[in-house]
Amino acid sequence: MLRLAPHECRVLGVLVEKALTVPAQYPLTLNSLVLGSNQRNNRDPVTDLDEERVLAALDSLRAKGLVHEVSLSGSRVPKYRHLAREVLSVSTAELVLLAELLLRGPQTAGELRSRAGRMHPLESMEVVGNLLESLRTREAPLVEELAPIPGTRAARFRQLLCPDLHPIDAAPPSPTRTATGDEGDLSRRVAELKRRLEAVEGEVRQLRGQT
Repeated sequence: MLRLAPHECRVLGVLVEKALTVPAQYPLTLNSLVLGSNQRNNRDPVTDLDEERVLAALDSLRAKGLVHEVSLSGSRVPKYRHLAREVLSVSTAELVLLAELLLRGPQTAGELRSRAGRMHPLESMEVVGNLLESLRTREAPLVEELAPIPGTRAARFRQLLCPDLHPIDAAPPSPTRTATGDEGDLSRRVAELKRRLEAVEGEVRQLRGQT
């Protein structure tokens, strides 16, 4: 079964995302991939990858058949495009769900519809559910269903190309350390509250769609 390293996941996710959100800039240069890998929005965690590590990830992805280097007329630098749809035998709709999971970690169906919808239309929660079920029940599954975050009811899903890429459950922040001004704990608390809010919003959207 195909397995990816963490940096490969980030680079592949960026290639899929940019191919659909900024097609005029695709295929991507090495510099664009570095910027896309380290951008602060739509990424969890935020990284600080340099050109050497991104290039190493590209070389590894090329060896696995997931990335192809192209030389375009008028361009003096090589560019890169992904072959994930063909290699993984997935539809575009399935691919954007995978890319979102690679870039941001485990999410509910509602979160995935909201976030991955910026790459490709996902018409309803039923559509997202069917896509996730298709990815989950393949002979070599690409996603796995997880238990809800404590305090919520919506199941979450994670990708299986690199199962340990993101922690399944974030450790609760220490109130004592937060009170003393530990910015890292405060950030984790804010991130956890945001995840819970997004999960609740996803449930509300799902319930509205059923009425």
